[in-house]
Amino acid sequence: MRFRLIRLRFRRRIRKGQQQVEGLSQQAEQKIESHFFRRFGRLVPVRRFVVAWISLVLLIVSLLIVQNLNLSNFYQTLSAVPGGIYNEGIIGGFTGASPLYATNSVDRSVSKLIFAGLFKYDDSNKLVGDLADNFTVDAKRQTYTAHLRPGLTWQDGKPLTSADVVFTYKTIQNPDAQSPLQSSWQGIDVTAPDSSTIVFNLPDPLAAFPYSLVNGIVPKHLLDKLPVADLRSADFNSAHPIGSGPFMWRSIQVIGSDPLTSQSQIQLVPFVHYHGGAPKLQQFVVHAYAAQAKLISAFRSNQLNGAEGLSQIPNDLVGMPGIYSNNLLLSAATMVFFKTSSGVLADSKVRLALVQAVDVPGIIKQLGYPTHAVREPLLNGQLGFDISKQQAGFDLNTAKATLNSDGWVVGKNGVRIKAGNKLTFRLTIADNPEYRKVVESLQKYWLAAGVLMVPDPKGAADFQGTLSQHNYEAVLYGISIGVDPDVFAYWDSSQADIRSSNRLNLSEYKNASADASLEAGRTRINPALRVVKYKPFLTAWQQDNPALGLYQPRSLYITNGTVYGLNMHTLNTPTDRYSNVENWKIRLAKVTN
Repeated sequence: MRFRLIRLRFRRRIRKGQQQVEGLSQQAEQKIESHFFRRFGRLVPVRRFVVAWISLVLLIVSLLIVQNLNLSNFYQTLSAVPGGIYNEGIIGGFTGASPLYATNSVDRSVSKLIFAGLFKYDDSNKLVGDLADNFTVDAKRQTYTAHLRPGLTWQDGKPLTSADVVFTYKTIQNPDAQSPLQSSWQGIDVTAPDSSTIVFNLPDPLAAFPYSLVNGIVPKHLLDKLPVADLRSADFNSAHPIGSGPFMWRSIQVIGSDPLTSQSQIQLVPFVHYHGGAPKLQQFVVHAYAAQAKLISAFRSNQLNGAEGLSQIPNDLVGMPGIYSNNLLLSAATMVFFKTSSGVLADSKVRLALVQAVDVPGIIKQLGYPTHAVREPLLNGQLGFDISKQQAGFDLNTAKATLNSDGWVVGKNGVRIKAGNKLTFRLTIADNPEYRKVVESLQKYWLAAGVLMVPDPKGAADFQGTLSQHNYEAVLYGISIGVDPDVFAYWDSSQADIRSSNRLNLSEYKNASADASLEAGRTRINPALRVVKYKPFLTAWQQDNPALGLYQPRSLYITNGTVYGLNMHTLNTPTDRYSNVENWKIRLAKVTN
């Protein structure tokens, strides 16, 4: 009974709630009817007024938007911003990043990005501090002292100290390491009196010594436990290099097993604690191509931001929008080196005639890029350069007269003969388009004087072997001179000796006066005195004509789009293009002024 009463009460409450909801619904309908629909008709007489106000509001909003967009051009500009992945293509193969062994283009490039040296060259090709902030030299000019920047670290977080610098140079000096830098460091004592100071004691004064302090420094704590003889093949070189430069090693990927067509991709990421500031690029990827055609194909398809190693830009890319050709002149000299020790080129009058018969400016015009003529063993503007000591200028009639006076008469086929021997020689060259073009011109100039030159083009590997063995009669080649005028290695007679470590005296030139002058010039620190000391060498070179100077070569660097921070300036080596790589940018965005 009680349950029934509760159920009835519950039903009454539900009915009462439904009635309240219905009442509220009816009231809402009445309100909407009276306050909206009945009054809606009153809007018709004022519809023009309402439409006008709505249109005015829309117009004002539109004008504000347009004004804001236009004003943004005054306080926002399109600027280069950090970020982006930079892909660089280089011709060659990767063998290792260690600065103790890096010699080819790919190895030197990767090494330069990962490892920092005590000093480097800036955008004006001046020697400036890198890991070291300065150096001093004593009164005898034989002791140089370098001071490291404070707070330097390796890319694994360990502190970089003077012990690492001493370890690097002691390793280079060790014959078991077999570093190609060893010959430059013989007899130099390297010590570290404290954690930030390095002292170099030289056996004799050497004005150019500071310029040898640009090679990368390696970490002692990772390498000193390895046998010195095993350093070249260590994983550190090719799989886990740790440096102190702007970029850190991430990975390497090798595509293809054929050494003639394979490709390597070396991925690098920014070293955020780099002493020169964290790089602006998100990644730097070096693509090493064994085949030049592969590099060109990748560049055409926009897979690469930049490419290095081509002697000229492909014809189909010349003039294309967005393709930039950067001609970075090298502080180097392209010359024809006459082997003065044997054959017809041992005759100084023949060499003089060969120089007189060549129109050097005419050859430069055919190169397709601006450069400077090389007319003596020092570069124009270099300390010691003397315009009065230049080689003979172009004069075909004088060249003929020189050969006539030396007993060379013109034969039936136009080639000169003396004592039954024809005036002919082979000119060895590296087989590339630029050198082929130069050789064609040289052949015509010399044939006009009655000299038959036979081109001898060789592939890269064969050319290097021929060069190192001096197995040529004459060779077309570019030598790196650098900022300092010390050219002892290229012209002193000791450097022609087969026992010499490098044999860089390609002409096998020997002159006692030149030797004494070269030795005196490199051991004087005072610039004015050095200029005086070099004059006898320049005079002897001018008289003996051991080579034909042609032009300063370039490092051609082509880019897809602008690389902000890549500045046009003279380089000592192609890898000096990285002088401020930490500031390179490739992305553009609007930024507020």
